[in-house]
Amino acid sequence: MEFLLDLHPDAYPLEGFRRRQLLEWVFVQGAGTFDAMTNLPAEARAELAARYHLNPFREIETVRSADSSVKYLFTLADGRQMEAVYMPYLDRKTICVSTMVGCPARCAFCATGAMGFGRNLTPGEIVAQVLAVAGGEGIAPRDIRNLVFMGMGEAMLNYANTMQAARILLHPQALGMSKRRVTLSTVGIAKGIRQLAQEDDLGIKLAISLHAPDEATRQRIIPTGAANSIEEIMAAARDYQEVTGRRITMEYTMLRGINDHLWQAELLADLLRGLVSHVNLIPMNPWDGSGFESSTEAQIQAFYDTLQARGVDVSVRRSRGKDAGAACGQLALKRPGAVSGIGAA
Repeated sequence: MEFLLDLHPDAYPLEGFRRRQLLEWVFVQGAGTFDAMTNLPAEARAELAARYHLNPFREIETVRSADSSVKYLFTLADGRQMEAVYMPYLDRKTICVSTMVGCPARCAFCATGAMGFGRNLTPGEIVAQVLAVAGGEGIAPRDIRNLVFMGMGEAMLNYANTMQAARILLHPQALGMSKRRVTLSTVGIAKGIRQLAQEDDLGIKLAISLHAPDEATRQRIIPTGAANSIEEIMAAARDYQEVTGRRITMEYTMLRGINDHLWQAELLADLLRGLVSHVNLIPMNPWDGSGFESSTEAQIQAFYDTLQARGVDVSVRRSRGKDAGAACGQLALKRPGAVSGIGAA
């Protein structure tokens, strides 16, 4: 059977008015079964059910944080597991979705990196995270207006499926998200950054997980970083900005005694000279066995002050859901065999 959510909305089955009804049931009403689509003829529902399935998840678990964020742990049909995080704010509802089971980038401070790589998610498996979270929270799918491809996996290494998912998210008859509220995060795949610049119909935002301004430190914490040097990443970022005119976010996880020295703040400011960017300083969300600690509040403030004094647009992004294990991969990492699929459920 085919997975309906893998299809672009323009390729959905049925014709004309009936197709619009089907799209509304899936993306507006969040229907989980074809039987629930009561205004479709019984014959059409039977044909759809015989050819397509709507739910890629065998099991869904949630862990709720005191700050109202919610970690979702999804067990897929093949037994593999991945995660999404729902973060409600007063003025918006945000979801962080995964694009892979595990991740090949192997960032040393990241729980997902410790899992290794399982497989790419399909476009529908990416989109289904939004629908499942909306259902779990008792809200309409379109109530979630902000989305980041910043969960488990390197989106640029699952490029085609991530782009298809983005087009579904943005489609006016699907989730109808604003391109200004969708962000793709990458560890710094230069080829992918340049490719994204050419996706004229998307216009989604770009975040680069730089995490260090010097090669020695970056390759220490991102073992695969040698494949894309800082020089190559920054060149790709400038090419991207020249084509799109869009501001780029630089993600920088603060690791105590590793990348939080003030000379590194100075070097980061030098790297960003002439680039329209915003730096997000992110205190590390600790997890057992990481071998890293978050920088102290005093050191984060000093790093922030150094960047700001050099004219860098910078903020500190406070982690949410620490009590729920909200850093990507923390829940799945506790389940032996989650990547391989052995004993995942």
